[in-house]
Amino acid sequence: MLDLFWAHRSKPATEPVASQKKEMSRASRRPTLTPQFCFNERALRGGLPFQDLSDVQYPSSFQEFKAKHLHVNNPASVRICTDFLRISRSTIDDSITQNLNALVTPAGKGFDPTSTTVRQTDFPNKPQIDPGSCQIFKDKVLFPSWQVRSDVLNYCAGVATSPDPEDPDLVLRQVESAKDRERVVDERLDPYSARFFPREARTESLAMLIRNERGVESIIRSRTWGLVTERCGNSFEGWEDALNRWREQQG
Repeated sequence: MLDLFWAHRSKPATEPVASQKKEMSRASRRPTLTPQFCFNERALRGGLPFQDLSDVQYPSSFQEFKAKHLHVNNPASVRICTDFLRISRSTIDDSITQNLNALVTPAGKGFDPTSTTVRQTDFPNKPQIDPGSCQIFKDKVLFPSWQVRSDVLNYCAGVATSPDPEDPDLVLRQVESAKDRERVVDERLDPYSARFFPREARTESLAMLIRNERGVESIIRSRTWGLVTERCGNSFEGWEDALNRWREQQG
């Protein structure tokens, strides 16, 4: 009964609170580029079933994820496929607001006593970020991530336009083409006899996928660059020119 009348001693207000340090996001690392990586659509951009992969920890590199999850003894290897473009976009572009907020350090300026003398009735705009911090974020995180994704798309575009002697459907398409040449087309007897839908080569499917992903990439970069220029200061330079200038600086 005494426990009902005696409360536990509360912690003093002066006790230090563990501060959470905000860290800058890391740039996407370049994966090992092979034709098999490009032809694996789920590895390139497919989704991961989060409801079945709640215990998966996203690594910092493509090789680490592959070594940890993609092996013969893992029964979930088919489902746990790497998703380079989606993970790179989600960690950098989709969360650009959070990444920019991590660059704001109001404690470094000190407390301004005049800020409490007038009642604040309106909501101030988002604080501007230090230009130096913005430039470091763009040079060390944003532009390198964009460049890695461009390298992946350019490499896979080259794979899509190259001969593919290891295509598993090559023989099947040759057989279908031979049967098509032997068919007798008589639209009077069969109006659908002239129809023929050849099996699409995987290089053609890859080329269409790369075209779509390049369009998505352009839209994502335009949105990201708009938010960056809004928080880091107005810039009349587009994201294409800024990225090209960074590439020239890298040599």
